[in-house]
Amino acid sequence: MTSLQRREQLIEVGRSLFAAKGFEAVSVEEIAAHAKVSKPIVYEHFGGKEGLYAVIVDREMRALTGTLTAALDDPTVHSRQIVERTALALLTYIEENAEGFQVLVRDSPSTDPSGSFSSLMGDIAVRVEDILSETFKRQKLSAKGVPYYAQMLVGMTVFTGQYWADRPKVSKEQLAAYIVDLAWHGLSRLDSKPQLFFEGAKARKEAERRAKRESDSGSPDSDQTSSAQSDPEHATGEDSGLQNMSSGAQVTQHSAESGDEVLRFEQETEHND
Repeated sequence: MTSLQRREQLIEVGRSLFAAKGFEAVSVEEIAAHAKVSKPIVYEHFGGKEGLYAVIVDREMRALTGTLTAALDDPTVHSRQIVERTALALLTYIEENAEGFQVLVRDSPSTDPSGSFSSLMGDIAVRVEDILSETFKRQKLSAKGVPYYAQMLVGMTVFTGQYWADRPKVSKEQLAAYIVDLAWHGLSRLDSKPQLFFEGAKARKEAERRAKRESDSGSPDSDQTSSAQSDPEHATGEDSGLQNMSSGAQVTQHSAESGDEVLRFEQETEHND
C-alpha cells in the first residue's frame, strides 16, 4: 500500500470500530490489529487514536453539514418542500453513512466541544430558526417561540433518525413522510398565543375559579356558561381548539393535494391569529 492508501485503510477500520464500540472502548492495539499493521504505523499517520478519531469526525461533520445546508438553502421553494427535503436529506445520509452517523451520535471525548454533533445540530437549528422567523412574520405570528420551535423540529428529526438507524422497518421516504406529516400539520395550526388548557398555573387558577363558582351557586351548567362569558379568552381558546380538531379531519381527507395544503396553511394561520 502507498502511504495514502494505508491512511484511508486506517480511517475505514477506525470508523467501523468507533461506530461499533465508541471512542473510549477502542484501543490503538485493536485498530492496528484490525488493519494488520503495527502500532507505530497508526502513530505515524495520526499520532494516536485521538488523531484518527478527529479525522473521522471531521469528515462526517463536513458531509452531513453540506447535505443539510444544501437542503435548507433554497429560499425559492415552498416551506413544506424545505421540511420534506431536509428530513429526507438527513435520512439519506444515515442510510448511506451508517457507521459515520453512529460515530457522530455516540459518546465522544470532550476535547473539542465546538466539533461535536450537538454543536452541528445547534448550527442547523439556527438556520431553521431563520426560515421560521420569515414565515412567522409573513403570517403575523409571535416570533417569541421561534428558537424553541426550531429546536423541536431538529430534535424530532434527528432522534427519529437515530431510532430508525437501529430499526429500519420502513423506507426513508415513508419515515420522511411521517416526520413531515407531524411537523407540517403542527406548524399549520400554531396559535398566536398558545396556552395549556388542563395543566400549569394558569389552568389551575381557572379550575379553582370554576370550582368556587360552582360551590357558591350550586349550578354547574350555568357556571360553565358564566365561566365562558367571564373569561372570553379561555372560551375562545377552547372553541379554537375544537375548530382546529375539525380542521384536522378535513386536512386528513385532502392531504394528498399539495395545492390545498398551501391554501389551508395560509387560511388556518390567519384564523389562529
